[in-house]
Amino acid sequence: MERSTNRTLNEMLVKLFNNVMDIEEKAVITGQFKDITNNDMHIIEAIGINADEPKSMSAIARKLSVTVGTLTTNMNSLENKGYIVRERSRTDKRVVFVFLTEKGKKAFYHHRDFHKNMIKSIVKDLDEDEMKIMIKCLLNLNDFFNKLENEQD
Repeated sequence: MERSTNRTLNEMLVKLFNNVMDIEEKAVITGQFKDITNNDMHIIEAIGINADEPKSMSAIARKLSVTVGTLTTNMNSLENKGYIVRERSRTDKRVVFVFLTEKGKKAFYHHRDFHKNMIKSIVKDLDEDEMKIMIKCLLNLNDFFNKLENEQD
């Protein structure tokens, strides 16, 4: 690959990585959701809205790659603000399940809509072959990050 192409790809990736959280926060943490952070919004996303499959604290922590202790601090805040409720398992009192309240579900859908619109924007002019190439590129990038993460463990 040409040196200028590599440079352009690197500049684009660096710019995207540096801006994505800031831009997402400005787009998502608005109006009725000013009392939570972008990180809180990602916790809400990890909890999800499927009441048929309640999420335990440990499952959510694993999904977010954080400790249960770290997650507990955030959950206390989200519970105090009315976004979640926690409930001990009836069969194993050590297990705590987390559910979104109606307010939490509204936040979930608000965040999901941002991501839907972002994806629509990314793929709007791509044909099927270009979509396959883009997916392959993103899978390669994800593999790169996974390898780096595994080396650090």
